[in-house]
Amino acid sequence: MSATLSMRERVLRTFQRQAVDRIVWQPRIYYWYYGNRLENKLPDGYEDRGLLEAFQETIQAHDGQVPERYVGKSMLEIYDDLAASPRYPQEVLGVSLFRMEIDSKRVKRITRVDKGERTTTHETAWGTLREVTRHGYHTEYPVKTPHDMRVMRHILDSTEFLYDAHAFAVADGAFGERGPLYSFYPRSPLQRLIISYMGLENTIYALIDYPRQIHDFLKAIEEWDDKMYEVLLSSPLQILNFGENIDANVDSPRLFEEYLIPYYKKRVAQIHQRGKFCTIHMDGSLRPLLHLINEAGFDGIEAATPLPQGDVTLEELKEAFGDTILIDGIPAILFLPDQPRATLESFAVKVLEIFSPNLILGVSDEVPPTADINKVKIVSQIVESFDPRE
Repeated sequence: MSATLSMRERVLRTFQRQAVDRIVWQPRIYYWYYGNRLENKLPDGYEDRGLLEAFQETIQAHDGQVPERYVGKSMLEIYDDLAASPRYPQEVLGVSLFRMEIDSKRVKRITRVDKGERTTTHETAWGTLREVTRHGYHTEYPVKTPHDMRVMRHILDSTEFLYDAHAFAVADGAFGERGPLYSFYPRSPLQRLIISYMGLENTIYALIDYPRQIHDFLKAIEEWDDKMYEVLLSSPLQILNFGENIDANVDSPRLFEEYLIPYYKKRVAQIHQRGKFCTIHMDGSLRPLLHLINEAGFDGIEAATPLPQGDVTLEELKEAFGDTILIDGIPAILFLPDQPRATLESFAVKVLEIFSPNLILGVSDEVPPTADINKVKIVSQIVESFDPRE
């Protein structure tokens, strides 16, 4: 091991279960950044502002306190000042490594935005779907009936998942030795129903009222995912993230075992066969799912949130995880201005002591817009003085 590893090397060695000289500190600050109306800069060689505009549109503005030294700085420049590592180029640079293209001859997509409300309609020969979101959250889901399921299947059949080699080169060059690129992509079939297509209530009713139709719909989504994974696994990306947003209040142990674990096992096996690593985003209540967390074989669990914000202790997480890597671990509320600095410091040390070396330290799951950003640097100093080899 070299005298001083780069943050990129530390992240990869953590996943490879090799020794590191320092734990990586990788807080996701984009929510704080855009929430405080800071204007990010696109990296050289990348012209698409779509993601940057989407973040700025969906994240409500706040009047937090921004240190003068950060005014006019890009997010990467702030990461450097914080001695921290970035994670997702989508958030940090507004660069998407993958994109979905809909065949405009088969599906006509119309989007209207009015005062933070986005209405999107998809017109097809099979029918029309309409969805409405406000600040990124659905107020109307596109799939409401069994017939709508058939229309959505047609839209999926007309949609291609593509890897953008140019975007990867730009993002990889911009990140440099700050860290490897992670990426998230469309959720598993059940989570897509709950979060993107139908909403929780309609999904639960559909599972009971239309078991055959919902089974066929889930199967169709998984078949589309087969093609998506061909693209993902052929890309140079080394770490794939299942951006599931798992919460036991939504995904009960029964749903988790019946619909999610079989899907995860299939995909995790594919990912590992290609020599890549994978994580899953579980940022809600976890206590009822603790005994199932390691069933699928993920390399790491991202955003697991302990008390006082979540519903489990650090010790309970460690018992459930075993040697699985914890990614994040410090509750976001500890970075708020009204929280004592000493509480944050002692919590950060405790996470390091319990989970090191199987740890990518971060915030579960994002630094809030109203956070005291100077507290992020306090954790940087704690990490710098902590030796995972002792």
